[in-house]
Amino acid sequence: MKKTGILAVFLVAFNSGYHAQMKSLPQTEAGVSYELAQFRKNTLSEITYNLQLKIPENKSERISGTEVLSFDFKKQNNAPLQIDFKEDPSSLIAVSVNGQSIKPVVENEHIIIDAKYLKSGANQIHFNFLAGNGALNRRDGYLYALFVPDRARTMFPCFDQPNLKAKYSLTLTIPEKWSAIANGKLKETTIQKGQKTLEFAQSDLLPTYLFSFAAGDFKNFTEKISQQDSRMLYRETDSVKIKNSMDSIFTLYRNSLDYYEKWTGITHPFQKHGMVVIPDFQFGGMEHPGAILFQNSTLFLDQNATQNQLNNRSNLIAHEVAHLWFGDMVTMDWFNDVWMKEVFANFMADKSTGASSDQTVYGLKFLTTHFPAAYGVDRTLGANPIRQVLDNLKNAGMMYGPIIYNKAPIMMRQLELLTGEENFKKGVSEYLKKYAYSNATWPDLIAILDKHTPEDLQSWNKVWVNDPGRPIIDYNVQYNGNTIKRFTVSQHPEYGKEQKIWPQEFEISLFYGDKVEKVKVKLSGEHQEIAELKGKTKPLFVLQNSSGTGYGVFKTDKAMMPEFSSIKDPIARASAYISLYENMLNGSGTTPQDTFRFLAEQISKETTELNLRLITGYISAIYWNFLPENIRLQESAGLENVIWKAIQTQTAKNNKKILFDSYQGVFRTRQAYDNLHTIWKSQTPPKEVSLNDEDFTSLALSLSLRNPDNSGLLQEQLTRIKNPDRINRFKIIMQAASSDQKTRDDFFNGLIQRQNRANESAVGAALGYLHHPLRQQTSVQYLPKTLELLQEIQQTGDIFFPDNWLRSTFSSYQDPKALEVVNQFLSQHPDYNPILKNKILQATDNLKRAQKLVK
Repeated sequence: MKKTGILAVFLVAFNSGYHAQMKSLPQTEAGVSYELAQFRKNTLSEITYNLQLKIPENKSERISGTEVLSFDFKKQNNAPLQIDFKEDPSSLIAVSVNGQSIKPVVENEHIIIDAKYLKSGANQIHFNFLAGNGALNRRDGYLYALFVPDRARTMFPCFDQPNLKAKYSLTLTIPEKWSAIANGKLKETTIQKGQKTLEFAQSDLLPTYLFSFAAGDFKNFTEKISQQDSRMLYRETDSVKIKNSMDSIFTLYRNSLDYYEKWTGITHPFQKHGMVVIPDFQFGGMEHPGAILFQNSTLFLDQNATQNQLNNRSNLIAHEVAHLWFGDMVTMDWFNDVWMKEVFANFMADKSTGASSDQTVYGLKFLTTHFPAAYGVDRTLGANPIRQVLDNLKNAGMMYGPIIYNKAPIMMRQLELLTGEENFKKGVSEYLKKYAYSNATWPDLIAILDKHTPEDLQSWNKVWVNDPGRPIIDYNVQYNGNTIKRFTVSQHPEYGKEQKIWPQEFEISLFYGDKVEKVKVKLSGEHQEIAELKGKTKPLFVLQNSSGTGYGVFKTDKAMMPEFSSIKDPIARASAYISLYENMLNGSGTTPQDTFRFLAEQISKETTELNLRLITGYISAIYWNFLPENIRLQESAGLENVIWKAIQTQTAKNNKKILFDSYQGVFRTRQAYDNLHTIWKSQTPPKEVSLNDEDFTSLALSLSLRNPDNSGLLQEQLTRIKNPDRINRFKIIMQAASSDQKTRDDFFNGLIQRQNRANESAVGAALGYLHHPLRQQTSVQYLPKTLELLQEIQQTGDIFFPDNWLRSTFSSYQDPKALEVVNQFLSQHPDYNPILKNKILQATDNLKRAQKLVK
């Protein structure tokens, strides 16, 4: 029975509740409350911003600006208008409303405009102000605006909410030698007295978080996209990387664009294309139309790039281009649905990149990219649902994480399987056309998809989207002699007593000496008999989820490991590796040491690059997190020998590189140190292993962790680096990697000051070295302050920094003292922000599990 009637009742109830709320006016409070956002949505329209900014070359000098904010307003009695401005009130120099100068009134991050100055219909407010620097990311020689999710208000007065889309006219005055890019096309350039003024055309309709610009000492590259000259600004100096990458970047961009135009039936929805490639960018990318920001290290690769690096580049470009339709053209109404733009960007990126490869390659990439990352959060007591509750946009940054980036695409693939590929495509296309250049919610999409399928999407939606967690999926086989009499599959939640059902499709394979029997399972109940397996001959072993499409902890067959060589399909092997690791963590599989030894045996046998990367990652995690120190030392020499031998025997260069990275990550013996130091000193890699400048930097840092006096080594590496942006990054990291305790203390204490955390990418990397297992005896002292700073990190940093801050710190601890610090902090803060508390529980899950698994 279809559920559209239930959905309609829900929407009517929601709207009735909203109108009841509107009887009282929103309070003036910090951030942008849901009530304020709804009030403004119903009273404001036809918004435009005309901004003129004068940007000095010296990043310590303030940026001056003028703004004309125009809008239509529906007056509500004598209700004042709140305009968002999260900056020191002294930065607001002058305000005039409809031609009348007024004294600026700033309360709780809002400029308060008294109703007496406003009129029903067209209004215009002029501002003179000094721009805030927080979201402008001012570095030596360049800057870039990054306003997601609610940080436009830190730079200029605005209505900083996603469902008040506007058009932006921007004029920038910058040093003459600089270049700049914005959402709109460049209309006019004038040069006078060493300054350059760039006037950009009015942008397309955008929410504040998608308004952006970048300016600085960039190089310019122009190539055609859709018959338009499209510019890229970049700062990379490695000529080999530039030559090797530029054609690939633009080809990937054009291929993605072409795929989405055909799949959606909608041509590119914005006036121009443009890219800015940022060193040490704190995200992978950001989808501002006409000015997409990309991370330099992901885009510019040399000729020896691994398949994983190539996949990351193609996925990143496809992801950001997908956003032009999903998020940019159709935008979520409120940031509780931020996951919608991210799931479609990831899901469509997978489709786009998968279209140019066979389904095996696509399936393996999907499996190894999304499942381990999603499980890393969903297995924890801090797991959050895909769709979360959001009361105020100041908390919107905490919505982000692996659940929306990795679990949501898995969910979306299951939804596509449930509804059928063609029905799904029709529904999504209808949704895009209906809400083009507007805003929409997840219930809006579900309502449309519900028309295209007889399935019960409401029940499905609750467990997959509105609830956190994953199922434990077990099976039971009854035999009659040598044949299967009955084969049943069961599921139950990993946590909690409430019985839930995850409707989903996956595959079960029976392995024999000469063949594999496969059956597709549509799991829809708590217990389900698989009739197709009745009468089959008893197999050597059973592998659940052999297709890698199912989500949950799939119990493994103990007979699988001795017969593992019979699993020829790379996807099936990847699924088996993942299941073995997840069952080990649950305490329901093999012990950490046995799992570690089994995976180490596969190093020389596994030839599929993505699988080799997967298992070396698991080996490192078990080695540092779940083996006690005495066992680590016992296993170390053997592991080093196994990896080094595999480097010689593996034939693919990318596999050799993966293994070399693994070797330098786990080595402990003096022989291995001397071997790697010789390679670093001579800059001569092992035969057929390709190392670039960044690889030698990484090797220097690995050596420094094992060197009791590493100042000379680090200084020598610093002199080898030529790129100025990479020099600045290394200067930050080398403090955390120093063998001198005072230097490390000074580095950590310096992070208390916000300006020392400005380069979030470098700081996150540095914390990983500061809290490396080989340094934890002296670094455990930093943990209390790390937790104390978390709320400030969330308030001042970008969206991924709180999670990066925690994971870079806690991810490899197994010391009970570290868990004591966490438990004490949580007990002393019973009313702590629940979303941040979940972030702590997520980041410290391995630490908690280590107390049971490390024996």
